[in-house]
Amino acid sequence: MLNALWVGFVLTAFGAAVVRFLGGDPGIFAAVMQAAFAAAKTAFEVALGLTGVMCLWLGVMKIGERAGFLSLLGRWLSPLFARLFPEVPSGHPALGSMTMNMAANLLGLDNAATPMGLKAMRELQELNPDKDTASNAQILFLVLNASSVTLLPVTIFTYRAQMGAHDPSDVFIPILMATYCSTLAGFLFVAAVQRIRLDAVVLAWMGGISAVVGGLAWHFAHLPGAVMTTQSSLASNFLLLALLVIFLVGAMVKQVNAYEAFIEGAKEGFATAVNIIPYLVAMLVAIAMLRASGALPGAIEAVRAGVTASGLDAAWVDGLPTMLMKPLSGSGARAMMVETMRAAGADSFAGRLACVIQGSTETTFYVLAVYFGSVGIQRVRHAVAGGLVADLGGFVAAVFATYLFFGR
Repeated sequence: MLNALWVGFVLTAFGAAVVRFLGGDPGIFAAVMQAAFAAAKTAFEVALGLTGVMCLWLGVMKIGERAGFLSLLGRWLSPLFARLFPEVPSGHPALGSMTMNMAANLLGLDNAATPMGLKAMRELQELNPDKDTASNAQILFLVLNASSVTLLPVTIFTYRAQMGAHDPSDVFIPILMATYCSTLAGFLFVAAVQRIRLDAVVLAWMGGISAVVGGLAWHFAHLPGAVMTTQSSLASNFLLLALLVIFLVGAMVKQVNAYEAFIEGAKEGFATAVNIIPYLVAMLVAIAMLRASGALPGAIEAVRAGVTASGLDAAWVDGLPTMLMKPLSGSGARAMMVETMRAAGADSFAGRLACVIQGSTETTFYVLAVYFGSVGIQRVRHAVAGGLVADLGGFVAAVFATYLFFGR
């Protein structure tokens, strides 16, 4: 699947560039290659920037593992994970790592979530009988990461404030609705493919998570924008620092050498960050070529023309640039969101829709390249389809929520 996608991206970019050249754009090939070289440099810089964070958080995770916290989390969640990840033994370290990753994603702590997720993926790979092919557990874990429910999208609030939004956090509830629907869509797709039974335990957890998401949405919806941003940032960073302190205290109680554990985990983080680089270069280069060739903008304009010709409201098409870019490139989608707000206004329907879409899902192909690349997975099976189903669910929910809250 990865081979077909990668080759398809590059060939599509080449075909679009040839069409533009024949149409009188002699500089298109240079532009495409310049974008490819720039993307290769960006991929290396991303991996390099990730190295320090990987060393930090895998070091912290190693302390938590030695102190017994990860196995404790795994035992607490074992009734649920036994049903979702039946190939992972009860008490396995991967269960704790996955839990920590999901909690960090929930709080919008990307710098902490990625190292924890990569650690979980490596631990799942130890259980994988076919090292070149993604296991069911790895696929479900990746799709949950690619959809990634985020309760506190502080970064989007910041961009909206910079672009002059009257109330930067007015998109909070629509984003929460969209990201929850994204995760639910991705999970249900994978559950259907893997024949995961939605028994009373799974349904109880789904109901509990829905209640928590709804309760937090209700709480934050009644706060002024500035207070919401301050409270969410305070809560996120306090919980992160408290986690580190709890791990250290637990290590002291159990007489674990926390410093040596941290160094051992940091070494693993460095090795993991280096292994990511080739996979990241391959995927980001193909995506950059696709964008520079004009294939993406051309597809968007074709959709707009079709919707307009059918007599339907085409306002949601303004969110397509962000939606199409989001699975491919996080920085590209962010640039599309900012450009939409700049062109249409931060408080316009298009500006708000772009923000809701940006907060609805993660960057599917980036997550796929980084997570599977870190353990050498070549055949990803239904992981791409699951991630794209989550993206589609998030996009549809984002459009619906934006119309519901902000009209036309």
